[in-house]
Amino acid sequence: MTGKISPSLMCADFKELQKQIREMERAGVDYFHCDVMDGVFVPNYSLGTDFVRMMHDMTEIPLDIHLMVINPERAVDMFDVRNGDILSFHYEACTHVQRTLRMIRDRGAKAGLALNPATPLNMLEYTMEDIDVLLVMTVNPGFAGQKMIPSGLRKIEKARQMIRKSGCEVAIEADGNVSFENAVKMRAAGTDIFVAGTSALFREDMTMDEAVKKMRECIR
Repeated sequence: MTGKISPSLMCADFKELQKQIREMERAGVDYFHCDVMDGVFVPNYSLGTDFVRMMHDMTEIPLDIHLMVINPERAVDMFDVRNGDILSFHYEACTHVQRTLRMIRDRGAKAGLALNPATPLNMLEYTMEDIDVLLVMTVNPGFAGQKMIPSGLRKIEKARQMIRKSGCEVAIEADGNVSFENAVKMRAAGTDIFVAGTSALFREDMTMDEAVKKMRECIR
């Protein structure tokens, strides 16, 4: 699978959002990553149902919706999802994981399961056949600009080994301090989708086109 870029829109300049969306479209990004935070599961608030609906009106590029909320099964039906979109929720926040994954697939989206840095991978033994995307957090979720937790690379590598052994088709997505340098290491470990924020795309020293081009070179 060719490495794919999913810009984190929580890092965008909302005063210039439409302009930046057009710049990212021209640069050829693969997804738009929408972080949804409830202030309970993570100590921050961001985006929501109206924002996702607006994004669908604004672009044809698939959305990569990341629910950082408690009881995500209550939120799944609230979001506008389309074929090709990814809708991910946290294993730690959900009681009935398979049921929620099925709800997402039934709505036509790719089902993603997100794991906090300290959450072990043994739960994959029982969920591998039910997920399309495994979202590995390489920072504790909630805020941009954090440093990558080094064990995240080992976790990605181990997850790739488990997926390969299972025979299932599951993409691995990495989220947290996806700098150019870290992206190279994440790609080598087995990452397919890269959530790129302030460490790579939203920079003052590069244009968006330059930043996306450099990220492409890092994740070939």
